[in-house]
Amino acid sequence: MFELESPKYFYLAALIPIVVALFLYNLFWKRSRQVAFADMELFKQLSPEKSRFKPVLKLVILLLALACVIISLVNPKMGTRMETVKRQGIDIVFAIDISKSMLAEDVAPNRLEKTKQLVSQIINQLGNDRVGIVGYAGSAYPVLPMTTDYSIAKMYLQSMNTNMVSSQGTAFNDAIKLSVDYFDIKDTSKLIILVSDGEDHGDGAEEAIEMAIDKGVRILTIGVGTAKGALIPLKDDKGTIVSYKKDQNGENVITKLYPEILQNIANKTKSKYIIGASTKGVIDEVKKALDAIEKTEFESQQIADFESQYQWFLGLGFLLLLLDVFLLEKKTKWVQKLNLFNEKKS
Repeated sequence: MFELESPKYFYLAALIPIVVALFLYNLFWKRSRQVAFADMELFKQLSPEKSRFKPVLKLVILLLALACVIISLVNPKMGTRMETVKRQGIDIVFAIDISKSMLAEDVAPNRLEKTKQLVSQIINQLGNDRVGIVGYAGSAYPVLPMTTDYSIAKMYLQSMNTNMVSSQGTAFNDAIKLSVDYFDIKDTSKLIILVSDGEDHGDGAEEAIEMAIDKGVRILTIGVGTAKGALIPLKDDKGTIVSYKKDQNGENVITKLYPEILQNIANKTKSKYIIGASTKGVIDEVKKALDAIEKTEFESQQIADFESQYQWFLGLGFLLLLLDVFLLEKKTKWVQKLNLFNEKKS
């Protein structure tokens, strides 16, 4: 395994064709000046030891040295050894509502984007906890398995949208069941953070709540939306609103926040319900909830320890530069004896 720390420095590779162009221009300029001054055969007689091959060799060495320096700036890293790491924390699954009602704009910029902001900020506050992500609407969809790589988690989070699940509605039952299935370690502290506007078009969550209680899983719920509600915009590919979602009678659908269901889920699992209006308020409440949960040790994990390899390329680059400096343009004696270019007349 390997990775590149600063791939942006590959842009410096543009210097290589520039150096080649300057070399060719200089070569052409010298040749034209020599032709203007005297006959080329005379120059060969005046400087019999001047090599036609050495300047090209010096150019190649210079280009290789430049390439080595550029690679050293990019700093390739390789996983040369494995380490066993033990972590203490909580297993957390974020169950995120991605139904069409989450496109309502009664909170800025809309409920789904507000949810992403909240979850991203919560992840930023975590330490050694493992996280997973589930998306749900009319059914639940596994987005990200349990991981301690928070950058990957936030990347998957930002990619979530209302088109990930074809069946619409909000089925808390499926969402909770799938989230509970994420917890593969029996003795860890387990928490589901369920974010939604509270609309439940499924069969209810009672069965799933009982399943969560039996397995020692708490469910902290966050309500995103307003009691006043808002229309559900339908947008084109450019993000322009073209219409609003309508019901079977052709009337605009107004979606509201229903906190009662979310409060019921949280209360039954001995957790809390948080109103998702203020990002800071949500973060503070979540931190309090996490601090109250006992941290447990995860099973030992093998992780790759990447080590920088830039020094090898940098060292080789400097060696090539030194070689280029001390390499003279005179012919090498043993090459002269070979008479590769048939320069000696018999």
